[in-house]
Amino acid sequence: SAHRTFEIEAKAIRSSLEKLDAAAFEQACSLVLHSPGRVIVTGVGKSGHIANKLASTLASTGTPAFFLHPAEAAHGDVGMVQREDVIIVLSKSGASDELLVLVPSLRRIGVPIVAITFAAESKLAIEARESGGAVLVLHLDEEACPYDLAPTASTTAMLVLGDAMAIALLEAREFSSTDFARLHPAGALGRK
Repeated sequence: SAHRTFEIEAKAIRSSLEKLDAAAFEQACSLVLHSPGRVIVTGVGKSGHIANKLASTLASTGTPAFFLHPAEAAHGDVGMVQREDVIIVLSKSGASDELLVLVPSLRRIGVPIVAITFAAESKLAIEARESGGAVLVLHLDEEACPYDLAPTASTTAMLVLGDAMAIALLEAREFSSTDFARLHPAGALGRK
């Protein structure tokens, strides 16, 4: 079971890498890099956990970012989003109600939406394109879950794509080890 899980998740990463649209990846990174505001990352369910991790990684590597929970956003926290910001939305299906309810507000604000999804023609992907944002489409044959239900390989692929964005941005900003230490005043990483 463990071996099968590793193989399926590794396959999802390889497949997503092989089919990654380099122009869309560059567009997404450019939107973030040249944004005068912050990066807001959101998602719901297991994708939300990956979104929270992505926001944390971005913030600790020189890209001001924070996680916005979609349920809280729908109850007023969307007020944290400003026109100068960029929002990254993670959704396997691109059809999660909790995320789609935010899109009209995000469009009124005028913030570009970067969608990370497995559904290239989903409502979220269409809205992201129309917002002047970007769509990063991942590819998946199956989840590691024997019922092909529990998000496993899909969240692994999202995690790796998020890390790839964070590292590309770190390099574009020429973020140094000294900069890293400045943002990590405690613990072994900061001392290293």
